[in-house]
Amino acid sequence: MATATHTEPLARHDLLAHHDPKWKDLEQLLSEGLMFDAVIDEIEGRRIRVGRTWLIDFASCNYLGFDLDLEIMESINETVHRWGTHPSWSRLLGNPRLYLDIEERLTALLGAQDTLVLPTITHIHMSVLPVLAAGGTILLDRQSHKTIYDACVYARGQGAAVQRFHDLEELEAELKAAPPGKLVASDGVNSMTGNAPDVKAMAHLCREYDATLYLDDAHGFGVLGERRADETSPYGMRGNAIVRFAGETYENIVLVGGFSKAYSSLLSFLTMPPHWKNLLKVAAPPYLYSGPSPTASLATVLAGLRVNDERGDAIRRRLYQVSDRVLSHIRSLGAYTPNTLGTPVIELPLAEGRDLTTVERFLWDNGIYVTLAPYPMVPREQVGFRIQTTAIHTDDEVDELNAVLTRLWERGDLQSAASHT
Repeated sequence: MATATHTEPLARHDLLAHHDPKWKDLEQLLSEGLMFDAVIDEIEGRRIRVGRTWLIDFASCNYLGFDLDLEIMESINETVHRWGTHPSWSRLLGNPRLYLDIEERLTALLGAQDTLVLPTITHIHMSVLPVLAAGGTILLDRQSHKTIYDACVYARGQGAAVQRFHDLEELEAELKAAPPGKLVASDGVNSMTGNAPDVKAMAHLCREYDATLYLDDAHGFGVLGERRADETSPYGMRGNAIVRFAGETYENIVLVGGFSKAYSSLLSFLTMPPHWKNLLKVAAPPYLYSGPSPTASLATVLAGLRVNDERGDAIRRRLYQVSDRVLSHIRSLGAYTPNTLGTPVIELPLAEGRDLTTVERFLWDNGIYVTLAPYPMVPREQVGFRIQTTAIHTDDEVDELNAVLTRLWERGDLQSAASHT
């Protein structure tokens, strides 16, 4: 009798590549790497312990250090005792006063017409962008975050047309050609390069061709803000995001941002004219159906807004100093980073032929924890890692990072700035 064959189930690290071979490199990092799926056992300031290994954390997006701010942490207890751990109504059924207080203060900070807060930016993209597109044409910046791209694909399934553009010249040509009902979608501060598009020029084109400009400033809100003669750093003042940093108004602009980066809290928002708000309350599923943010997040957002008013610009000055020390050192080495804006998002692509797993091991062995950027999460020529600086990194921690970057440069692991001139 023939013996029945038995096919072993695919191992965890084989599943993605079995589905699509392009994920092979990422699977290697998942199965052999140290900085994906790492279990962090303890933190002490910006140092983290993984097992027995202590590392300096340059993978955190807590840019302002609000995650460890005592005033903000202490705000949680009173609010939880008043509201419980979770106000578990959908917002359509019941709005704790906390939400309205946040929207009022946020609208004033941004200088917007109105704001609506929802749990996450991904929720906003997937639910709001298709509503705003309304079966018209979405012009998508090719550098935009994947969550915006995914939302555009979803909107296309609901009848919208989607076109992608590389630059302002191509954007204008597509705006001219597209029928009425146009929406332009782009990042504010890009999550990899740390740079921002020419918002002023994009806003001008959108107004000229009667389009809405939809900006995701997840990494800019809380860091960049309005420019003033008395500003404490090139980041501007108040951290009120890319629209104000560019000296723009909200005419024809929808700004999307979140508190999960600079403010270290689970909540996001979008700006809009007041007459859009009631539409989105019934047309955006997260407002109708999603469980809301935990009370602790609402409390820390409100406390963060108070801290931002009282000492946010001093914190941003420190953040700029830390970021500038790292960027200046990279430039002094002759290494390449696309970051020209000076934001705390610092991408370092690897030199051709260098192996990300080997570089990851070197960083780990030298006590540095970063955000890895493998293919296909980024194009092959951009494979490398991202450093995120925060206002509470110490000078000694920055010195340690810069010493390790020097050694990576001397080993030939980093791209040369000269190769990009």
